[in-house]
Amino acid sequence: MKKSICPIAVLLLLLWRPALSLEGARNGLTLWADVLLPTLLPFMLCSCAVTASGGIPVLTAPFRPFLNRFLGLSAGGCYVLLTGLVCGYPMGAKTCSDLLDRNMISLKEARFLLAICNHPSPMFLLGYVMAGMESVCPAPLFLLSVYLPILPAAFLAGRVYGFRPGGKSRGKNEPVQSFPVPSGFSFDRDFMGCLESMVKIGGYVLVFSILAAYIKTFSPLPAGPGACLLAMTEITTGIHGLKQVLNGPLLVSALAFFSSFGGLSGIFQTKSVLSQEKNAGLSIRHYVLWKLIHAGLACLFVTAALSALPVLPPPGSLLR
Repeated sequence: MKKSICPIAVLLLLLWRPALSLEGARNGLTLWADVLLPTLLPFMLCSCAVTASGGIPVLTAPFRPFLNRFLGLSAGGCYVLLTGLVCGYPMGAKTCSDLLDRNMISLKEARFLLAICNHPSPMFLLGYVMAGMESVCPAPLFLLSVYLPILPAAFLAGRVYGFRPGGKSRGKNEPVQSFPVPSGFSFDRDFMGCLESMVKIGGYVLVFSILAAYIKTFSPLPAGPGACLLAMTEITTGIHGLKQVLNGPLLVSALAFFSSFGGLSGIFQTKSVLSQEKNAGLSIRHYVLWKLIHAGLACLFVTAALSALPVLPPPGSLLR
C-alpha cells in the first residue's frame, strides 16, 4: 500500500497541471533531440568502431606515456579518461563500462576510472555555462577549475580502490598487456546498442525536465536556493536559473560546483549506461560521492583563484 502512494501522488500532480508537465516534457525532448542526440550518438558509434577494430592503442599512443606515468592507466584506461573529458556526460562512464565488459580494463581500474572520468565537455562549458561570463571569470580559469580536481580525486580514488596512480609496479591493476582479439564492428548491432543507450538517457532527461518545471513553479524557496535546487536536479535549466538570480564570483562558484556535479539527471543517465548484465561491479553510490568531492574541489579552486586575481578598474577609468 505504501509503495503505491508515491506513483498515485505523481499521477495526480500530472493530471492537476498537465500544461506544466507538457512544458517540461517539451523542454526535455528539445534538449535531447537538439543537443544530446546529435552530439553523443555519433561519438558512441565511433567509440564502438574504435573499440571493436582494436584502434584504442593507436588512438591513445600520444597520451599514454603521460597518463600511464602519472595516473597508472592502461591503454584502455587512457581512452576512457579522454572520452569522458572530450565527449561529456555520460560518455566516460559508458566507455568505462563497455571496456570492462570486454575485459580491456580490470575491475580495479574501472572503479578508479569511474571516480574521475565523467565530466561536462569543454564545448558545453564554453558554449553554455560560461556564455556571457567572460568579464567575471576568464574561460581558461573556469576550465582549469573544473578539470584540475581530477588530480586530487585520482589520488584519493587510488587509495580507496587500491589502484596506485603513478606507481611503477602495475601488477594486478592491469589485467593483460595485450588487448583481446577485436570482435569486429557491426553497424546494425552497435547502432541499436547505442540507440538503446540514447533512449534511456532521453527518458531521464524528460523525467527530470518535468520535475524541474514543477520545482520552478511551486518551490517555496527564495530565488537563490531555488535556483540551486534546480541546478541540483537538472543542470541546463538550473544554470539558466542561476544566471538570473546570482552574479559575480558567487555565480561563477555556483556554476563550477553544479556543472562539475552534473545534477540528479546526470547521475541517473550515468546509471543507465553502466552495464549490469556482466556484473560490472561499478557502484553508482560511490560515483555520487566522487562527484560531490569533485564539485566541492572545483568550487573551492575557482573561488580561491578569483579572490586572488587583481580587481581591474572599469574600462575607460584610467583615461580620466
